[in-house]
Amino acid sequence: MPIPDEVTGHEIDPDVRQELLSLPKTLAEDVARNLVMVARLIDEDPEQAYAYSRIALRLASRVAAVREAAGFAAYATQKYAEALAEFRASRRMTGSVELWPVMADCERGLGRPEKAMAMAGEPEVQKLDKAGQVEMRLVAAGARRDMGQIDAAIVTLQSPELASSAVHPWTPRLRYAYADALLAAGREDEAREWFGKALEADKDGATDASDRLAELDGVEFVDALVEDEDEHATEPPVEADTDSADAESVDADAGDATDEDGPSKA
Repeated sequence: MPIPDEVTGHEIDPDVRQELLSLPKTLAEDVARNLVMVARLIDEDPEQAYAYSRIALRLASRVAAVREAAGFAAYATQKYAEALAEFRASRRMTGSVELWPVMADCERGLGRPEKAMAMAGEPEVQKLDKAGQVEMRLVAAGARRDMGQIDAAIVTLQSPELASSAVHPWTPRLRYAYADALLAAGREDEAREWFGKALEADKDGATDASDRLAELDGVEFVDALVEDEDEHATEPPVEADTDSADAESVDADAGDATDEDGPSKA
């Protein structure tokens, strides 16, 4: 697959570049450039990102960072069994527990929420950093909802991190998940409050909390372009001026008679 000339491979994380030093220089550069494309496309075009990840995987399957990137690309395209296999391979190579939450979420994607819940109770969770533990809490709450245990999902999300007024990268998603669970339980007033709190923390637009709030308040958004087209479609047709039309017809007939034996016009 083509890669833009401006992509050199030097754009990747220094830790990943360090891992690639085990490869011959030219091969390392090829792998790095493909990994850059994965990172660039995984949000806007996950299928393309997945295709680049497969190339990197074919070139360097023994590099943990490559297996991890392949896992995230498969995850983004909902190939959960494949993603889980790649994450497990990366974990075996590094011994890191960092991927534990996303591995548990793959189990959810495969229709095994009970397995995800079991992983939430494993010792690996205690080795995660704060962001990882919050992510694991979100996955566990999702698994509870998968099993129809909405009240348990709400309790799972109730934590010091949720109650804290401090804002972290994971704060909007945690508050949003809590609001969504409350709404699913029929607790609309509380849900509105927490969607509002999610919106306050969401400076980057990571959630659609504003849309959810609008829905709860009964606000409907209308596409201005569609509305304009509808207005034009309902306007009555303009009636032609009969006298003018007849006059134009006479003139046209006269013109045709004049042109009939004359030279053709370009």
